[in-house]
Amino acid sequence: METAKYVFLGGGMVAGYAVKEMVEHGGSVNGLIILSSDDALPYERPPLSKGLLTGKDKEESIFINPSGFYSEHAIDVRLNTTVTEVDFSSKRIVLGGGEQIVFEKLALATGAQPRKLDTDGVLYLRSLDDSRRIKDGAASAKRALVIGGGFIAMEAASSLAQRGVEVTMAIRADRISKSFFTEEMSTSFQKYYESRGVRLELSADRTRFKQSEYDMVVGGIGVTPVTEIFKGIMLGNGVHVNEYLETSVPDVYAAGDVANYHDVLFRKQRRVEHWDNAVSQGKHIAHTLLGERKPFVHVPYFFSDIFDLSYEFWGDTTGAINTVYRGDVNSTSFSAWWLDETNRLLAAFAMNRPDEEREAAPQWIEHKRDVSPERLADTARALTDALESRS
Repeated sequence: METAKYVFLGGGMVAGYAVKEMVEHGGSVNGLIILSSDDALPYERPPLSKGLLTGKDKEESIFINPSGFYSEHAIDVRLNTTVTEVDFSSKRIVLGGGEQIVFEKLALATGAQPRKLDTDGVLYLRSLDDSRRIKDGAASAKRALVIGGGFIAMEAASSLAQRGVEVTMAIRADRISKSFFTEEMSTSFQKYYESRGVRLELSADRTRFKQSEYDMVVGGIGVTPVTEIFKGIMLGNGVHVNEYLETSVPDVYAAGDVANYHDVLFRKQRRVEHWDNAVSQGKHIAHTLLGERKPFVHVPYFFSDIFDLSYEFWGDTTGAINTVYRGDVNSTSFSAWWLDETNRLLAAFAMNRPDEEREAAPQWIEHKRDVSPERLADTARALTDALESRS
């Protein structure tokens, strides 16, 4: 039976950034094993639906660490590895071939998997192999159907359209990205997509689309956390962890898409499926494994690139009763600011906006700043004029 000081169960972004952080901060990685079901070393996921799919990025550019990094630091990365059981009480991991590893500390970073449609022949976008398959299919495709209206579906549709494919988006909701955009934002983005040749089918019944009419079909209807093999640990929309990313079992932690963590800023449990969360929690886990116990304090953030637009989002719109726009929401340069009943800033969106807005948004959210809606909307005034003074 093999023993290990640290084990990362999952070989994605959390593991890649965690070991990078450990090495850069002088921590010992002796006895560290990464168990990955993937066939590639840890890589960035955003390019899979953006630069790699459009052909702007090369595969070699997306890896978090050079291939020699792991051997240089004696980090044991095991690719194409299946884990059949994790016995938390005995700190034992059973691999597909029957081998067993006993760990001192374990980081669960199994990520998430795409929700599947009950039909064959649909491509999904989660892994490097998935991106390759879609890119290969797009090389000869004339017509593509993208099912879904969230950010992955939007990015996939954008990337395929940029490759010259005629794209139809089938969206179950009555507007694009309904769970995130305001009505005004949805309308603006819908017009933008249509101007770029993407056909939108809203309130769509997926069963009425005939796959035979399309050369390829891509599903982007969300993901679910990978927790199937975890028994004897607190679960519920992922692996429950506290503000320290600690699970209900001693010496076991979780981070990234699989972690349902306690957000100390918004005082709620949340699970985040975006790049920044995996990076930030991976780095946090690195310091935790090295003996530093601090709460994970972070403003939720994500970004997206579609066609020639880039946008960013910070915070949580839950509880907002007012959205203030700075700039023209029907243009390609505006920001949106979500306020609660006391005019405290809860969330912000910025697309092609000045750096002062991008820098202020997370700071004001973290420090729970109150703003004047009227002054915030007035682009003739400095952004800082929108802040309310504190008594």
